[in-house]
Amino acid sequence: MKKGNLSINSENIFPIIKKWLYSDHDIFVRELISNATDAITKLKKLSLAGEFTKPEDEKYKIEVEISPKQKIIRFIDNGIGMTEEEVEKYINQIAFSGAVDFIEKYKDKANEEQIIGHFGLGFYSAFMVADKVTIDTLSYKEGSKPVHWVSDGGLEFEMGEGDKATRGTSITLTLNENCHEFANEFRVREILNKYCSFMPEEIFLKDIDAEESTETIDSSELLDTDTVIENIIEPAKTEEKEKEDGTKEVVEVEPAKEKVKIVKRPVPINDIHPLWTKHPNECSDEEYIEFYRKVFMDYKEPLFWIHLNMDYPFNLKGILYFPKINSEYDSIEGTIKLYNNQVFIADNIKEVIPEFLLLLKGVIDSADIPLNVSRSALQNDGSVKKISEYIAKKVADKLSGMCKTERDKYEKYWDDIAPFIKYGYLKDEKFGKKVEEYILFKTINDKYLTVDELIKENKTDELKGLADEKSAGDEKPKENEEKKTEIFYVNDVKEQSQYVNIFKSAGKDAVVLPHSIDVPFISTLEMKRGDVKFLRIDSDVSDDMRSEDVSEESKKAYDELCEKVKGVLHNDKLKVSVEHLKNDEISSVITISEESRRMQEMMKQYGMMGMDPSMFGGEGETFVLNANHPLVKELLSDSHKEYFDMICEQLYDMASISHSPLSPERMTAFIKRSNELMLKLK
Repeated sequence: MKKGNLSINSENIFPIIKKWLYSDHDIFVRELISNATDAITKLKKLSLAGEFTKPEDEKYKIEVEISPKQKIIRFIDNGIGMTEEEVEKYINQIAFSGAVDFIEKYKDKANEEQIIGHFGLGFYSAFMVADKVTIDTLSYKEGSKPVHWVSDGGLEFEMGEGDKATRGTSITLTLNENCHEFANEFRVREILNKYCSFMPEEIFLKDIDAEESTETIDSSELLDTDTVIENIIEPAKTEEKEKEDGTKEVVEVEPAKEKVKIVKRPVPINDIHPLWTKHPNECSDEEYIEFYRKVFMDYKEPLFWIHLNMDYPFNLKGILYFPKINSEYDSIEGTIKLYNNQVFIADNIKEVIPEFLLLLKGVIDSADIPLNVSRSALQNDGSVKKISEYIAKKVADKLSGMCKTERDKYEKYWDDIAPFIKYGYLKDEKFGKKVEEYILFKTINDKYLTVDELIKENKTDELKGLADEKSAGDEKPKENEEKKTEIFYVNDVKEQSQYVNIFKSAGKDAVVLPHSIDVPFISTLEMKRGDVKFLRIDSDVSDDMRSEDVSEESKKAYDELCEKVKGVLHNDKLKVSVEHLKNDEISSVITISEESRRMQEMMKQYGMMGMDPSMFGGEGETFVLNANHPLVKELLSDSHKEYFDMICEQLYDMASISHSPLSPERMTAFIKRSNELMLKLK
């Protein structure tokens, strides 16, 4: 029996390992099963090379046994096994010397995350949960002797000849007092589902303290590997039937069956051939949807998906799903599961997955991504950057391809995927360039158009001028504005319905931009393209909406009315104008310059260091009175002087409601004034 001291100071290694090595103690399950998988993979390679022949009746597998009574968890594989020399090399030297190197390298660092894997420390994770670790192993090599290795606390070990009779390795963990949860079947099954659902070798879980479960099968289904408990004869089923002569007879409707009661066949907890490992041509839509529901527990069907399959210049497979979103982009929560050779690493690693793609759901599997490394190492890893770029490119290719060849389907999905694509446009320069011409805009007339199609439609329009240019006294657009096509938009079709009606009556179209991401999106699009300018439909009254020219005499009356209205409203920042609008049903509207409104929205969105956006109320606003409406005609005729102030305030509040919600104080005053005006009708 060989004994040894690992020369590791427990006073420094355990606090450091606990802090740096594993953020979650349950990861030891993944580490030990990964080692078991590697052991089987090595044996398969030897078999392909003709250096090992597997018995025909044997299946490669990994077994996890737990005993709540003994407080143990055991990992058994029938892989390559180890000789005494290999235990000495891989366990006594690599794992434990790695622990010493680990301390030297990281003892003074303060903010590293999960850095296991640098020094072969996966096996050492066992000591985070166990007071004692035992290894029993037998190498595949002919004439090998079994090896028994045991260590208490990871500081000293004993090694000698063991009694294992079958090839492979068994690692038994006697759990410490704080980790008895890992001897619970439900807890271990949860961990296996988390980390090992798609590992490439079958994994079986068994509670060795529990009574064996049984099942009954037809004798024809019996396998050589089944353990028979009892042979059962199920009697024939009969029915009493009436014959033609009226007499009755008992007839056999189902013959007797021979059945067998057996020990319940073990069922692997994992799928060793997950969908992403198959070629896209081998997968049906039903399989993609079933896989999505199983992995992400989402009852809704995904809109569509992208199957990634690449072998060069790096190995990468995966499936990315576009879930049904249809909500604000900042409330979307996706999940991208990252795997290394079917071994789960983590969810949503931003260094590998482009940030905007984290709104999607999917799996990415690549052997080129280190199983356990620090975030800083990932940031500086060249292959990781290439993988990230490749994923973004494939998504862009899918979207552009769908827009070109399946436009109807693309338009059908657009409302759901729009926030995601716009977010990607803002966050990723290369992705943005690839998808810019495939970004759609839904119009108030329910058409879906790209920005180039919108420009083409607006080329013939005579809409021109911005509210702030008018206020500055500009007679024509500035030189650098002349080449820009104005595209009008609406944020809320219901709230801004009055303006939508004005537009429709003028035969004009506008795009609908309902998400909070749309403000930064159109600003970025304007800056990158340089040939478009987005204006909200309440930013100006265009020539198309005016019905006639105004005489000099009328202009004078209108100017006088404007001054009187300004005096009633007591708002120095507010501009007032009188226009002849084509829509006679509208009494008044409020327009606000695009720049002023965007500034207010930006302040509202970001809080601007606690500043109140309302302090800018009225900045850039124009209160437009429709001279064709009877109420405004009443003001012009001055026939109801006693109601003049009330009518002015009422018209302003009604216009404001169509523009944005009133403050509580203004709403109270508006309701009170409405009641007073109705009472005067008596």
